[in-house]
Amino acid sequence: MKSKLIKFLAFSLVLAFAALPFAGCSKDASTTAQPPADAAAPLPDGDAAPLSSEPAAQKDEGAVLRIGAQPFPLYSSIYVAKELGFIEEELDAVGATFVWTEFNSGPLVNEAVAAGTQDIGFMADQPAIVAKASGQPIQIISNVAYGEKALALLVSADSPVTKVEELKGKKVALVVGSYAQHLLVLLLENAGLTVDDIELINLPASEQPAVLAAGQVDAIVVWEQYISLLTTSGQAKVIADGTGIKRGNMVTYAVTSYAEKHPLVIEAYIRASQRAADYIDSNPKEAAAAIAETFGVTDDVMEEILKKFSFSPELTAADISEITTVKDYLLKVGIIKNDVDAGEFFNDSYYKAAFGG
Repeated sequence: MKSKLIKFLAFSLVLAFAALPFAGCSKDASTTAQPPADAAAPLPDGDAAPLSSEPAAQKDEGAVLRIGAQPFPLYSSIYVAKELGFIEEELDAVGATFVWTEFNSGPLVNEAVAAGTQDIGFMADQPAIVAKASGQPIQIISNVAYGEKALALLVSADSPVTKVEELKGKKVALVVGSYAQHLLVLLLENAGLTVDDIELINLPASEQPAVLAAGQVDAIVVWEQYISLLTTSGQAKVIADGTGIKRGNMVTYAVTSYAEKHPLVIEAYIRASQRAADYIDSNPKEAAAAIAETFGVTDDVMEEILKKFSFSPELTAADISEITTVKDYLLKVGIIKNDVDAGEFFNDSYYKAAFGG
C-alpha cells in the first residue's frame, strides 16, 4: 500500500511542475501586475508611524521588488500591508518600489519564480518546500501566518458523508501540490485509508465550489475564503480541518541572490508585514474592512476569518519545527526526492536586521 502511495504522490509532483518551463502562461495565473500608487495611502486613525529605522544614507535607490501574491485570506497581513500603503511606505523609505502579480496557487508562484519573473512569493508550507527541494535557489525569509482551521475538507450540505472514513470510493477535489494535498493524506491515514481508496481530482480552488454544488465531486479540500463562503451560505459543511494534525504555516520566500543584493528591500518588506500583523491585532474591524472586498466576502465574514489565524512575520522555532516536520513527511512518501538543508532554507537574519536585532 505504501508503494502505491509513493507512486501516486510522485506522479502528483510531476503534475504540479509539468508546466515549469512555461511559467506565466498558465490560465490560472493572474497577470494583473500593479505598480505602486504615486502617493501612499493615508494612515488610518491610530496607526503607528512607519517602522523603518534605516538611516537616510542607507538606500537602495531604484530597486524593484516583484511580489508573487495569492488572493486568499491566508495572507491577509500582506494584503493589509498593501491596501493600507505599508509596503509602499517602507519600500519608499529605502528608495525602492514594488510590482504585485497574483497567482491562484503556490505551485504557480513557484513556476513564475523559477522563470525569473518574481523575486519573492508567499505561500503555504508544502509548495515552498517542494520548490526548494527541486533546486530553486530560495530561502524562507519570514513567516506570514498559521491557522489549523483555515484549511478543511468539505462536503455539500445535504451529503450523507459525515466522516473521513466514508470517502472511500468517492471523488475528492483539491489543488495538487498545495498544502491541501498534505492535509488530505493525513486525514486519510488517520481514517485507515490511502489516496488509492479515493478518486482524486486536481482543480483550482476557485473552481471547487461549483463542482461540489453540481455534484461532480463528493468532497473538496480547500482554504479560506471558500470555507467561510460555503458554510455561511449553507452550501457545504466541514467534515474535518487541520486541528491537531496540521498547523498550516504560510511563509514568504525570496530568491537568495535577490535578497543578498537587496537586503534593505527585504527588511522593508518584513517591516511592512509586521505593521500589518500588529494592525490586525489592534484594529480587526478596520483590517477586515480594508481587504474584505478583495476576497469577495462581507466585512463581518472577513473579521471572523481573521480570527482563524495568528499573523506574524517572525520565523519562530515552532514555525521552523512544523515546516521541518512537513518536509520530512514529503521526503518520506516521495513527494520530494531531495532533502532540504535547514541551514540553507531558513534565514531569519533579515527579520532581525529589520528591527535592529
